[in-house]
Amino acid sequence: MPTLPIIDFRLSLKKPNSSIGDWQPAIGKKTGSFRLPSRAAVQFLILILVLTVATRAGGQTAPEAQPTTRELIKIDLADLMKMKVESVYGASNYTQPVTHAPASVTIVTADEIRRYGYRTLADILGSVPGLFLTYDRNYTYVGIRGIGRNGGYNDHFLLLVDGHRINDNIYDEALIGTEFPVDVDLIDRVEVIRGPSSSIYGSNAFLGVINVITRKGETTKGLEISGDLASFGTKQGRLTYGNKLKNGLELLLSTSFYGSDGPGQLCFKEFDSPASNYGIAHNVDDDAFRQAFGRVSFREFSLEGAYSTREKGIPTASFGTVFNDPRNRTTDARGYLALGYNHKFSNQWEVVGRLSYDQSAYHAGYVYDYSPPQPPTLNVDYSNGKWWTAEVQLSRVLFDRHKLTVGSKFRRNFQQVQSNYDADPFHLYLNDHRNSNVVGIYAQDEFSIRRNLILNAGLRYDHYGTLGGTTNPRLAVIYSPLEKTTVKFLYGTAFRAPNTYELYYQSPPNQIASPNLRPETIQTFEFTAEQYFGDHLRLAGGVFQNRAHDLIDNEVNADGLIQFQNVRSVVVRGMEAELEGKWPSGVSTRLSYTLEPAHDPQTGNLLVDSPRQMVKFNLLLPLFKRKATAGLDVRYFSSRGTLAGNQANGFVLPNLTLVSTPIGKGWDLSASIYNLFNTTYGYPGGAEHLQDILYQDGRTFRLKLTYTFRGWHGGSK
Repeated sequence: MPTLPIIDFRLSLKKPNSSIGDWQPAIGKKTGSFRLPSRAAVQFLILILVLTVATRAGGQTAPEAQPTTRELIKIDLADLMKMKVESVYGASNYTQPVTHAPASVTIVTADEIRRYGYRTLADILGSVPGLFLTYDRNYTYVGIRGIGRNGGYNDHFLLLVDGHRINDNIYDEALIGTEFPVDVDLIDRVEVIRGPSSSIYGSNAFLGVINVITRKGETTKGLEISGDLASFGTKQGRLTYGNKLKNGLELLLSTSFYGSDGPGQLCFKEFDSPASNYGIAHNVDDDAFRQAFGRVSFREFSLEGAYSTREKGIPTASFGTVFNDPRNRTTDARGYLALGYNHKFSNQWEVVGRLSYDQSAYHAGYVYDYSPPQPPTLNVDYSNGKWWTAEVQLSRVLFDRHKLTVGSKFRRNFQQVQSNYDADPFHLYLNDHRNSNVVGIYAQDEFSIRRNLILNAGLRYDHYGTLGGTTNPRLAVIYSPLEKTTVKFLYGTAFRAPNTYELYYQSPPNQIASPNLRPETIQTFEFTAEQYFGDHLRLAGGVFQNRAHDLIDNEVNADGLIQFQNVRSVVVRGMEAELEGKWPSGVSTRLSYTLEPAHDPQTGNLLVDSPRQMVKFNLLLPLFKRKATAGLDVRYFSSRGTLAGNQANGFVLPNLTLVSTPIGKGWDLSASIYNLFNTTYGYPGGAEHLQDILYQDGRTFRLKLTYTFRGWHGGSK
């Protein structure tokens, strides 16, 4: 990919020149201030008032008996509204209650995904406490607890699908927008594990782990057809078949397509000149993907595979490209095939193994005007990665007190290719071919000292053929002084190995490779407390401190050349609080607050593109005697600093979704409004953008219809 910083913590850059700076909007608040802009404050208070009345009214409705139908379309409200302790797999690589997990965990279920109208994995993650998004109209980036920059390729967290690593082997990139390789409708739940997890997963589990668990064929039980119509000429379709046969064979097969024209025109005032069409980009924000996913399981064996390709137009003229040229676009392809084995022996040892093959490809066209009046030149940036992975894990309970887990993983990166060239006339700038090995071994013990006191300790060693070795521990003390009370003391370290792009990408004559980079490191201390009140309320909160060192950024060296270097440190001292309630009437609500001031310890300045405070509110409200549900998702983000030293204003973003119960035999209908108040808001631009703030879409709509053919049981029980 073209040169850009992985995480850019520069806070003292020069402001744009007057011809650009004059177009910047007025800023009405200071960094770190909790005051909302006046319009946002009124909107937020009105929402809270209306929702409080609605919640009370909903709480007075007598519960009604509901028949259980398809799990992902309609679930028994009596079960849904009884507060229970969720289970998580990704925190320790085995299933355990979230109250026993050595981390802060949030789980978003398939029912919540459907009822809140989440369209992408990014939408889901944006609802989670401590996480924030940035979208640059090409890729979507997520930050965790104050740390995150657009252009960072999401390489500071580990993304898994059913435990399988999705980060690639060139950029360590985690794709979370429309480029995510699995249709959101196929997700059973998303586990968000905040905090370092290198003691189990190695590199990239730096700020956290996101584990996406897909649906089972047994719960689908038939053939599903789904279609969406949305703003900007957006169309999406899905065909899914799932079942479990009498002989125990279970399968899920699905294919999806998506296409969007995007806004017909976008105005970027930074390009307001006759040569750049007066800053108006026409029909260059299109987006399209094709996806296929399948899983077959029989007894102890499973075979899972996915393939997706996504093409996106780039309207922002990033990296100094020609404005309003439809040839500026990126294409990402991602695929994998994983064979899994899970067996518990008579001696109580449980073995889990996986052998997988992965590939990723990136192809981008960037149009440059090197020497006008000659025609612009198409520059092609290209990468291709292929790798296979073998992993095995053994676990068992010893002496009725120890849950011992040991494991090892080996990854062979047999193809890591990066290339950059001008198409016509042809000129080759980069043609780099690499291969490498990564091996890791780990052990973890969950020691039940007493019935209400757990000590969880883990340690992992990783060795990279190009970088050497690193060791990372994790320690958790989990104590339940009362039956419904849990407190956790958490400590851990993590690392992120510099990726192939950072080590070897070069673009003569001004950028050189950086083969001597060191791994980034982080150390975390955290205290959390969780209290359940009866069957309906849960209160959780905690404080944390993250200290990150040797963060990698683009710098200009003594010779005036651009080079990736270990130059940054970050300190974040913050807090999170969450209140969740579920009532028999069908009302469900969640309110969270996060304070995460991330700063450079050398300068004391807050980080660029990092909101200091966040408030998130969710409400599910049954309507028309439970024949429909209203799902309201409201998010507030405080202002964020920009690279030019300005502020992107804080904003309130409410989304509303109405979902019907199944209509007739198998029909399911939903309608969503996003950015309900048509709020004008934007995210800070990256170093590759001329725009200091990238403004986002206003109010948009989506209508979705799903139909399930009941007769397609294929001989199931």
